[in-house]
Amino acid sequence: MASPTETPRGPLTGIVVLDLGQVYQGPYAALLMAQAGATVVKIEPPSGEPLRTRELTGRKTLPAMATLNQHKRGITLNLKHARGPELLLALAERADVLIENYAPGVMDRLGVGANVLMAANPRLVYATGTGYGLSGPDRDHLALDFTVQAASGAMSVTGFADGPPVKAGPTWIDFLSGTHMYAGIMTALFERERTGRGRLVEIAMLDAAIHTLASQLEWVYDKGEVPPRVGNQQGSFMLAPYNAYATKDGGTLVLLCLTEPHWTNLAGAMGRPELADDERFRTTPRRVRNRSEVDALVGAWCASQTRDEAAEKLRAAKVPSAPVRDVREALHREHLHARGALEWFEHPSLGRIALPQSPIRLHGSPPAHAARNPNLGEHNREIYGAWLGLSPAEVDTLARDGAI
Repeated sequence: MASPTETPRGPLTGIVVLDLGQVYQGPYAALLMAQAGATVVKIEPPSGEPLRTRELTGRKTLPAMATLNQHKRGITLNLKHARGPELLLALAERADVLIENYAPGVMDRLGVGANVLMAANPRLVYATGTGYGLSGPDRDHLALDFTVQAASGAMSVTGFADGPPVKAGPTWIDFLSGTHMYAGIMTALFERERTGRGRLVEIAMLDAAIHTLASQLEWVYDKGEVPPRVGNQQGSFMLAPYNAYATKDGGTLVLLCLTEPHWTNLAGAMGRPELADDERFRTTPRRVRNRSEVDALVGAWCASQTRDEAAEKLRAAKVPSAPVRDVREALHREHLHARGALEWFEHPSLGRIALPQSPIRLHGSPPAHAARNPNLGEHNREIYGAWLGLSPAEVDTLARDGAI
């Protein structure tokens, strides 16, 4: 079993990251750095971060905890204790990056905000993730992925026209903003190579989410309308076919035609080559105008096929398409395991699980393989001892006093 202290060598080897992140956003940015070779120290309160709660009640580790904290060392620190800010300051003086996604102002009130830590270590890149940002009238609104899906407008365009707004299944804004946090950190580290100084990097979940509404902007700016919910169709009705279709075995298949050759290929795959020259469907604008007829034709063909039969015929015809797989099926896909995007791992609490690995492929650098997430405070003696020079007895005293 791989140890969480076995950080793979990679382009970020030698970079030290303090990860005060919680749940998904901050920990994901730190995970990407760890899997690129950085030394990442996950800092949790003595009671654990929110994802740790289940584990501390005697139940199994959350899979998200196992996934997001691979290749990290784990320590505890009570920032509300008198010694807490002092210990974090000492750690920050030795770090390259600090990541946190507390609400705005929390770190400042604890006495360890960006100004304090960057004054002590001018080379520090301080990355903060919030829901609505450090500025603006909504700054102090409570934010979770669900609430930002609602506030951003994304939820208003998700679902079907005759139903209510629906949130997306995955917590996509957390991970999208975590990816942006990683990008901001790497940009600041690149700048530091030239200037020798760190920078405050700020990521707001709302800011990241707004960019995803590109397809809906046409409704607002070209048509002067509020974008509707369009189900599985293209957000601005610019393409047809573009939908999800039921198959005869109870499955679902999505397909779209982005170009005219795609439509010609689809017509051939359906055994209806004459549709490619049908005046109603010959161009994308005409298919959009007649999209109900297009959907009826494509839907009837899909209903005559099993999901996998249709998927194979469309793949062979080079029509953009994919079967709708459930999560269990996706986790067992050979393709993802062959690429190393998923890796089977015997976790001490969860058993055999497929752990996602970094989607960033740095060719020529050895990949980081699946590893166990650290236990709560597992590396207290290593970090506080080797880094800060505290004796085992001093570390024990800090723990007994509730400082760590």
